[in-house]
Amino acid sequence: MSDDAPQINPGDIINWPILKVTYRSDADKIAALLPPGIEPGKQPHVHANIYCVPVPDVPEYGVMISVDADYRGTEGIYTVALGIDQESAIFISRDTNGQPKYPCDIAYYRMLDGVTARCSHQGYTFLEFEGKVSDEADRPDYVENEWWIKVSRAVGGAEKSYDFPPHVVHVKSTYGTQRRQEVTGTLTLRDSPWDPIAELLPQRELVSVYLDTPSFLGRDIELAGALDPEAFWPHVDTISGSRWPGQQGGPRRKA
Repeated sequence: MSDDAPQINPGDIINWPILKVTYRSDADKIAALLPPGIEPGKQPHVHANIYCVPVPDVPEYGVMISVDADYRGTEGIYTVALGIDQESAIFISRDTNGQPKYPCDIAYYRMLDGVTARCSHQGYTFLEFEGKVSDEADRPDYVENEWWIKVSRAVGGAEKSYDFPPHVVHVKSTYGTQRRQEVTGTLTLRDSPWDPIAELLPQRELVSVYLDTPSFLGRDIELAGALDPEAFWPHVDTISGSRWPGQQGGPRRKA
């Protein structure tokens, strides 16, 4: 361990590194998940970030699945799903800012150089990672633009009607990096009707895996603009609080 590595008390939930997994998928699969007005990014990359952070003062385990995507010429990531194990934070996050949170069971830990993560929902384990820390990596400062969708269908469920039509929420976050370590390992995506990442965002190549301990330097959340409400309608029915395509509030059914 390097001398300037972040130090925590044993068992503390502060300063856990984020397991950041990036893989290449299919450009057409990513485009199919993006609502009109949000464009695919330069690379067909999918990001799965598994974390444990205090929210507000108890551990929240989570998995954030996003894809490279641009909005009005600004490069960023579109968050498809954000599964967490803390029910109290789901609805306030979704209703206030459009954050696509939903309940998820997550195991994530490091033992010496070994790193393990498993994500499950409704009895299906849909994502697993097993690996080992291999090397120290560069520690960049960076800005991340993240896109969420805030929308509310009309009371009573009238066709193509909204109480609040779809708007893009722009989350601009500025980070430093306390420590970053490269990890070698295997990402496994498993079939699930509730979290169809293996089907809708298949893994073609594992691009990178890091244990990343960020410094949070700033965060701004604001409405960035409206999407075409009629063109968005096919994207309005989703699974749980995610942006995975659903059917009448239930899991996705294969054609």
